[in-house]
Amino acid sequence: MKLSGLDYFNISTYLTDNECMIQQSTREFVDNEILPIIEKHFNQGTFPNELIPKLAEMGFLGINISKKYGCGGMNNIIYGLVCQEIERGDSGIRSFISVQNSLVMYPIFQYGSESQKKKWLPLLAKGESIGCFGLTEPDHGSDPGSMKTRAIKTEGGYILNGAKMWITNGTNADISIVWAKIDGKTIRGLIVEKGMDGFTAPEMKNKWSLRASITSELIFQDVFVPEENLLPGVEGLKGPLSCLNQARYGIGWGAVGSAIAVYEESVKYAKERHQFDKPIGSFQLVQEKLAWMLTEITKGQLLAFHLGKNKDEGSITVQQISMVKRNNTWMARECAKLAREIHGANGISGEYPIMRHLMNIESVFTYEGTFDMHTLILGEHITGISAFR
Repeated sequence: MKLSGLDYFNISTYLTDNECMIQQSTREFVDNEILPIIEKHFNQGTFPNELIPKLAEMGFLGINISKKYGCGGMNNIIYGLVCQEIERGDSGIRSFISVQNSLVMYPIFQYGSESQKKKWLPLLAKGESIGCFGLTEPDHGSDPGSMKTRAIKTEGGYILNGAKMWITNGTNADISIVWAKIDGKTIRGLIVEKGMDGFTAPEMKNKWSLRASITSELIFQDVFVPEENLLPGVEGLKGPLSCLNQARYGIGWGAVGSAIAVYEESVKYAKERHQFDKPIGSFQLVQEKLAWMLTEITKGQLLAFHLGKNKDEGSITVQQISMVKRNNTWMARECAKLAREIHGANGISGEYPIMRHLMNIESVFTYEGTFDMHTLILGEHITGISAFR
């Protein structure tokens, strides 16, 4: 089988029929279920909750988590292809899937107790429970080790105080994976459940990006979290950072999908839009923009594909993930800007998806480690010298 859509270097040759089939079915899902409704939700600033059971039915939630707990058990190439196609629809929907998979289900699967896994993973896979991930704070984004959120040990559990910010799914979440310093020292993960006394999750408004995604604050005021809600399998920053690496992997693929969306729309527009009695695609300046986009997208696809192979083979490194997240989000951002130029004034119209992708990619470019932070991660690996410690 061949991949549907853009595959200039015939990556399909190296994929299984099952991988191609899931990519194709995901692409059809995006065309039939996401694209017809996404502009309305983006304009209104609402998340399409009606998609959640459909995403679960397609097997997207927990797709690369063990089948033992009711999840998909698929490989990471498949997870990447799904992220690519979903973000071709909208970054906000891919963000929902990334958080559910990589930032909620992954830490429970990797670091949770057996009872936590049996309780939460099947519910999260079915979309019957929604999760979020609380690490970033109002004053601490790129430096999570300086977090102020504290959990004080008490009889039978912990008293949690603090705040988290820029939390995808927060207001809708049934559980929050919250990282806090226990007694002001070691960072640990806690499962905070909706409805616990002292816990609120107000939605953040007035966003110009990821408008079809829920973004929230998490506020903890003397919240009692029982001992059984502590993730027992990890201590320190290794816990949250390993989760972020799972998410960054999906983002590296997803950004390619956003770039493909604006590229395909630009090719179509360049052939249909006439100026000076001929299609604007006949002009050298437009052709140069399209050639640049195609080349950079193809490079991004190849990076993501080989990263997926390394991940499935167990040879992936943090620095490889940083390179792909850094490059592919930058590439998608540049493609969106070029697409806006090709579309002229129409590029800002909701009749076309260009400005929506351009606004969304500004968030994707920044979250899960900024472009600059990933630059420094690579720089430290190259030189052996840390620039941020």
